[in-house]
Formats: sequence, C-alpha cells, structure tokens
Amino acid sequence: MWMICKKEWQQFFSSLTGYMALMIFLLLNGLFLFVFPDTNLLDFGYASLAAYFNLAPWLLLFLIPTITMRSFADEYKSGSFELLKTLPLKPQSIVMGKFFGALLIVLTALLPSIIYAFSIQQLSVTGGIDIGGSIGSYIGLFFLGAVFTAIGICSSSFTNNTVVAFIAGAFTCFLLFSGFGAFSKLPIFNAGPDYFIEILGIQFHYRSISRGVLDSRDLIYFTGIVALFLFITVKNIRKR
Repeated sequence: MWMICKKEWQQFFSSLTGYMALMIFLLLNGLFLFVFPDTNLLDFGYASLAAYFNLAPWLLLFLIPTITMRSFADEYKSGSFELLKTLPLKPQSIVMGKFFGALLIVLTALLPSIIYAFSIQQLSVTGGIDIGGSIGSYIGLFFLGAVFTAIGICSSSFTNNTVVAFIAGAFTCFLLFSGFGAFSKLPIFNAGPDYFIEILGIQFHYRSISRGVLDSRDLIYFTGIVALFLFITVKNIRKR
C-alpha cells in the first residue's frame, strides 16, 4: 500500500502541473486573504481566520479533483493498470494507497496556511485568534479534504479520461458540499424537512466542526462518506 502511496506522491510532483496546481492554490489564498478588499483579513479589525475557513472549501473543491483525476484514469489510459493488477496487492490496498498518497498532497497544500494563523496572532493587539475554533476548523478542513479525495479517486476509477474525471469529481464534490443546503432552502421544504435535508450535506457538518466542538455525529458522517466512496472504488476496479 505504501508503495502505491509513494508512487502517487512522486507522480504528482513529476510534472510542472502538480507544482502549478499548488502554487495557484496558495496564490489565490494569499490574494483573497491579504489583497482583495472584501475578504482581506487585515481589514476585519479583529483577529479571525473565518474568511480563510469559508474560502478554503471552495478552492479545495477544484484543487483536489486536479490532484486525483490521474489516479486511475492515467493507469487505464497508459495500460499500467494491467501491470498494477499483477502486483501482490489486494484491490483494497491499491485504493487505500492511492487515497493516502493524494491526501498527503492535500495536507501539503494546507500546511502553509498555518502561517496565516501565526501572522494574525502576532499582529493582534489583544486577545488573538480563537484557538479552539481554529483547531476545530483545521480538523474540519482535514475531514473535508479526505471526503473530496475519496470522491475524486472514485470519479477517476470510472474513466480513462482525466478531464472527465476532473469534471465528475468537482461536480460531485460541489453537489455534496452545497447541493443539499441549497435544496433544503426551497419553499416547499420550509415546513420541517429542510433540516433533515441539510444535514445530509457536507457543509452542515463542516460548519459544525468549525465551531470547535468535535461531535461524534460529524465524525461518523465524514468517516462514512469516505468509506462509501472508497468501497465504490474498490468494487469498480475489481470489475476491471
């Protein structure tokens, strides 16, 4: 499994595309958080990373499918998947290796954002940032990244076209993240079902963890979604 994980890491950084994807992600973060007026952290008047934690999911929604789109699609297209099947590895090990390799890249992209927290803390005159809420938000980002990674790998396992894998992964991530919340706001559901529809979406549970309280229901939800998409991926590559 760890051999596959290492291969995913090396494959992503073996081309300029991988470096450009991370550079664009970090550049957009910097522009939105320290340059653009409506989201500039320095203009808030108080120490808070709320703008970053509201922005990061939308950037990850495009970054992670970029990372995962080649996971299986390139293997199918190049014919190396046939070679991969000859290795003494179970389908579960292959999928988990791909998953952890991609997730490690996602964590590498998120790690520099700790500089934002440190900078805001140092610039704060009194109080500083909400440590508990910030830690909870980072945990929420980790689980969000894990869910998006599982979705992206699952999408890549259905096609040998990386563009199709990217579009399918990004669309599914968007649908699960904000689709249920938007759907619950339809007037027809205002009588009561709106809450139960909203809790099916990722955004509801991400916001819950971002408050700094680790609720077991949120952890079970994220773990269950990851397990579901990895299970689908395993079933899919077994058919091939």
